[in-house]
Amino acid sequence: MNYSEFLGMGAELSLVVLIILLFLYDTFAPSKCGKYLPATAIILLVLQTLFIGFSENTGEQLFGGMYVNTDMTAAAKIILNIGTVLVFIQSVPWLKEDDVRIRRGEYYILTLMTLLGMYVMASSQNFLLFFIGLETASLPMTVLVAFEKYRQNSYEAATKYLFYAIFSSALMLLGLSYIYGAEGTLYYAALARTIEISPLMILGLVFFIAGMGFKLSLVPFHLWTADVYQGAPTTVTAYLSVISKGAAAFALMIALTQVFASLEQVWSWTMYAIIILTITVGNLFAIRQQNIKRFLAFSSISQAGYIMLGIMAADAYGAASLLYYILIYIFSNIAAFTVAGVIERKSGKICIDDYNGLYKTNPKLSVVMMLAMFSLGGIPPFAGFFSKFFIFYAAVGEGYYVLVLIALLNTIISLYYYLLVVKAMFLKENDAPIATLRSDDYTRTALVLTTAGVILIGLISPVYDMLFKTASLPF
Repeated sequence: MNYSEFLGMGAELSLVVLIILLFLYDTFAPSKCGKYLPATAIILLVLQTLFIGFSENTGEQLFGGMYVNTDMTAAAKIILNIGTVLVFIQSVPWLKEDDVRIRRGEYYILTLMTLLGMYVMASSQNFLLFFIGLETASLPMTVLVAFEKYRQNSYEAATKYLFYAIFSSALMLLGLSYIYGAEGTLYYAALARTIEISPLMILGLVFFIAGMGFKLSLVPFHLWTADVYQGAPTTVTAYLSVISKGAAAFALMIALTQVFASLEQVWSWTMYAIIILTITVGNLFAIRQQNIKRFLAFSSISQAGYIMLGIMAADAYGAASLLYYILIYIFSNIAAFTVAGVIERKSGKICIDDYNGLYKTNPKLSVVMMLAMFSLGGIPPFAGFFSKFFIFYAAVGEGYYVLVLIALLNTIISLYYYLLVVKAMFLKENDAPIATLRSDDYTRTALVLTTAGVILIGLISPVYDMLFKTASLPF
């Protein structure tokens, strides 16, 4: 092995350095310096994001073809970093609470370890390395879900997440063993050249999609989502719903479009059915929810179905639309979770009916939540409208007219339940509304950044243009 090849993993190496620096800071810094840890973590991650953005990506394959870093994988890592920075900002008030009885530095280190695994997933060109990245991302996530270990809901959610994660990983590993048995290799490039339709290969592909379906909360692999989202700390739920899902969607797109492109007639119909079920079930069950975190959980299930439309396009437009959708979804969903987190911490209210009359006492929080709901529902001129437009356009370009029509009809259903939250805040009366809440500087920063993203990103066309230029997959 040529160890100099590790220098080509600039994003991963810089993130490892960041993790080590935060570990040393948290372990050896005087206790009076502990209050600067959140700001240090945020600043270092921003600098690391800039490093990725300004680094040159040659597209050269490393370690015998197991790893590659292109402009597109770099763009995916930057998007994941943006979401992680926003989560870090909104998490500071929660970590300062007295009942979070654990070293605060562990939260940042564990989160960045999951991010490292997602980096590896995005750049993998071998299913073995892909699986290592997947597990690196999944195992620390279980600890994060159980972070509030003295709350029953938290460790109950972690137990459910762990069991589902183990089962899905085993299922995926079984599928990968079938793929290896059928073709004798796990390298993406070699598989793309030699892959043929056979019962063993089809079975391996089905198990692989099922394993990824768990990570993405696709129906019928979604049953863990609402319980885990409800029981996990709100900040961790926000991270799980957008960053983890975005990385899994990007990795699945690369696998299906690079490795299994010649089997598109097989997996396209499977994904066709999964997308319809995911969008429809997510929307219908979201209408029934009263707990705001379960509501956002089923909303995220539905959004995962829309994200999968980019994979169906299987071209540069689909890849760019998928990344663009993930970017906008990050801003919209984190905005909603930030508002929900503030209300939960300050008042203990977690039901949508508790939001009745919120505008009278907390107009700024109400407006941010309204904008987030409008963006998630795809109402123009907010960013979510443009993300849906581009991803629908990409799918229509490949001839999936019926699929896009069903997705459009489901958008009407989603508008209904998103507007239920808006109605509760602005139109419904409440004799005892949530008292006026005062947010700290970190929360206000998160709200301002996410609101700016929801309003501006859709109107700044160069964002999509830049993502389209990086869509360098060999379709």
